[in-house]
Amino acid sequence: MFGPDELAGMVDTFGALEREELERACSETAFRRGEELSAGAVDSAIDDAIDAYALIDHDGRLVPGPSAFPTLPDGAEDLPHILDVGRRNVDRDAVAATVAERFEAEVDAAIEAGDRSACESLLDRSYEVESWGPVDLADERERLDDELDT
Repeated sequence: MFGPDELAGMVDTFGALEREELERACSETAFRRGEELSAGAVDSAIDDAIDAYALIDHDGRLVPGPSAFPTLPDGAEDLPHILDVGRRNVDRDAVAATVAERFEAEVDAAIEAGDRSACESLLDRSYEVESWGPVDLADERERLDDELDT
């Protein structure tokens, strides 16, 4: 199975991929490695990568996210020829705005739920997100700090 960084690596090869294209990339790569994958396992791995901010779902396309260290897995070298998908340019500012909106919603949910663990995790992630793209999360970080101080 593929980890978040490997999924991000496959996506990074193209700039962005639709979910179905990434699923096909996983299938083709697994085939080249002599492995079998279930559709459920691939869906779960993609969902986990999205949850971990390794992939960002932006306007129906997946792009590498702030927690990703994109790594092309063994067997994926020929994906550009196999998938017949060209390189896609992604508007980093628009993707960063998508990440900021998601982050803000997660902060709201964590604070409303009084979920201390989620607040701590989001506080750590805020620095990662800010260093990744043009995002200012100072207000959210302050809210998280206030919540954790109570």
